[in-house]
Amino acid sequence: MTDTAIDRGLGAELAADLAATAFTLANRFAAGATMWSIAPGWEPHAQHIAVEFIHPVIVGKRALPAVALTGPEVVDLVRVSARPGDIVAGVGGDDAQVASVMRRGPAWGVTTVWIGSGERPAAGSADHVVWLDDPDPRVPATGGFVLLYHLLWELTHVCFEHPGLLKSVACSDEVCVTCSDEGRLGEVVAASGDGVAVVRTARGVEQVATALVDPVGAGDLVLVHAGTAISRLQERA
Repeated sequence: MTDTAIDRGLGAELAADLAATAFTLANRFAAGATMWSIAPGWEPHAQHIAVEFIHPVIVGKRALPAVALTGPEVVDLVRVSARPGDIVAGVGGDDAQVASVMRRGPAWGVTTVWIGSGERPAAGSADHVVWLDDPDPRVPATGGFVLLYHLLWELTHVCFEHPGLLKSVACSDEVCVTCSDEGRLGEVVAASGDGVAVVRTARGVEQVATALVDPVGAGDLVLVHAGTAISRLQERA
């Protein structure tokens, strides 16, 4: 019998991560989000997550829109599927495609959730990280690992039982970093020409001056401020 970290108890940190993630998911679903699940190395997990959220197995629970994206080019699939306000749940530890999707989430305007095990991603790699700090490569095949997203599904529905928690909070400050143009992540849609490129950000597709970072090509990540790309971000190794 395989003994994993989750078999020895969730622990306060993981329990808090699950609760915070479920609260965010409930808010996004309440606002009309669709969840897109990916797991390039373990595709059944992506399918299982979608089934859990879209199938209201408990009488009276709502079906939540969720779709599994599978195939060889997961980054491209998410890029053309996800809309601003949606959720992307990625499953996998040391997986370059999941890492790339998580990194591009802010440019696409989506909330990212990274579920996995092994070496924990760097801080800020996703909006929410639900992680088992267990190096055993067999962990993703265990029932304990599946329990993570089962708990997310159940806790999300617990949040729906308290609708007062799910009210949107509008920003009323005169200056708000979240709503401002300060350092927005963007993904280049088409290669730059004459110092301008088409860039996708959480606000949509826009024309951005690129003279400071040229040349840029499709798929490059840039930091946008006041309509100008002020730096180009490198993919993490």
